[in-house]
Amino acid sequence: MNIQGSTDVRFLNDNENTGFTAFQIYYSTYRVSRLTYHLESHPKDYSSQIGLWKLLGKRKRLLTYLSSKNTGLYLKVLMKLGIRGLKGC
Repeated sequence: MNIQGSTDVRFLNDNENTGFTAFQIYYSTYRVSRLTYHLESHPKDYSSQIGLWKLLGKRKRLLTYLSSKNTGLYLKVLMKLGIRGLKGC
């Protein structure tokens, strides 16, 4: 499974600032896909499940922040990563 090929980091305009909200969302999505792939083969790995839930919560908070600060970039991130938007947005 080629996880890096599934998301395109070029939409970040070659910004290597790891504090950039869109980059954090990108990296969280990458980690979510890795954990999901791991849990498909190890369904009883409960500590990884808890880590996945925490990571999803953090990504949701980042998406909420980005949607309130920069709606255009928020929509662009959702389109490029192929993830659902927040409820009510």
